[in-house]
Amino acid sequence: MMPTLLLPAGLLALAALLLPVLVHLARRQTLVPTPFAALRWLRAKARPRRQVRLDEWPLLLLRLLLLTLFALWLAQPALQGEPSMQRWSVVAPGVDPAALPPPAEGEQRRWLLPGWPTLDAPSSDADAAVPVGSLLRQLDMELDASVALTVYVPDPLDGADAQRPRLSRGVDWQVLPAAPRDADAVEPPLRLAIRHDAEHADGVRYLRAAAIAWSPEGAVEAADVGGIDVPVPPATQVLAWLVAGEVPQAVRDFAAQGGTVLLATDATWADAAPPVPVWRDADGGLLARASRHGRGRLIHFARPLRTTAWPQLLDPGFAGELQRQLQLPAAPTRAPASDYAPVQAELRWPASLRELRGPLLWLILLVLLAERWLATSRRRGATP
Repeated sequence: MMPTLLLPAGLLALAALLLPVLVHLARRQTLVPTPFAALRWLRAKARPRRQVRLDEWPLLLLRLLLLTLFALWLAQPALQGEPSMQRWSVVAPGVDPAALPPPAEGEQRRWLLPGWPTLDAPSSDADAAVPVGSLLRQLDMELDASVALTVYVPDPLDGADAQRPRLSRGVDWQVLPAAPRDADAVEPPLRLAIRHDAEHADGVRYLRAAAIAWSPEGAVEAADVGGIDVPVPPATQVLAWLVAGEVPQAVRDFAAQGGTVLLATDATWADAAPPVPVWRDADGGLLARASRHGRGRLIHFARPLRTTAWPQLLDPGFAGELQRQLQLPAAPTRAPASDYAPVQAELRWPASLRELRGPLLWLILLVLLAERWLATSRRRGATP
């Protein structure tokens, strides 16, 4: 570890070291007059010259040390790790660890997952959608520049973004066949909660029927229906708020945390983002608008949930169309592994540092206590 200073200008505070010296030079002993006989019979002698003398060296040294430590604290000392040649290998989810070649001497192998777990930790198929590009950029910033990096990825690669990663080092990009996976599981149905007032009770039936159509056969309750005071279950993904007037804070928080809110025509959202039309009927008539709020979405019905205003509520395809509006297609993240190999670029990441201001502050406090104890000791003379 090599010491360094993040703010060398803080050492200018060392000029304050003159203060304790000046204080000790200006210190005067208390003179007590003492009556005595006449001195006319004494021979005249030269007056003693005043000599520069520093008293109480231990106290002076403590004060100088205290100011020196404080100036060093202002300069923000830190320890910089020394470069150490080593090799890292990361394995993207979807690669069978048994298919990897034997590790080289000193090689560290980790999963390409947040926290860089070891290969002893299992990697499930759910981890296959991790953002590979973002994790590689993060790893490139955290590793020392001298560390050689090997990346094992499956083909095809899941978790790719729109741009090939640009890293500060060359990467040994190893493409391996993807491990066999189980058959794709059926996507779970949307969990819908409906909260309504008396005026919108008739419209609940159409949303409940749509939820039944989404649910697997044999589902007892497809939608959680209740009044405005009933809490929303934690696993709810979609909340239908069929209540007139301004929406409460609880509904806002639900959308901000990533939920989707269906709003009745007479429900108001004061600070909603400008909506855009997202749902029209066959004749081009507007059925719903959508906008974003936090990490969630708002879908505001343009028509009341009544067959007189919205005849399509009775169509067999209403449930499927509503489901498509609620489930936005995800951005494509699958790409050929060979086409996603990182590109080396002129990037310089800050070296990893360990700041020492915390331990240094404790040392300053200890020296300050020692200085105060010595300065207030009864064995001292006059205080400077």
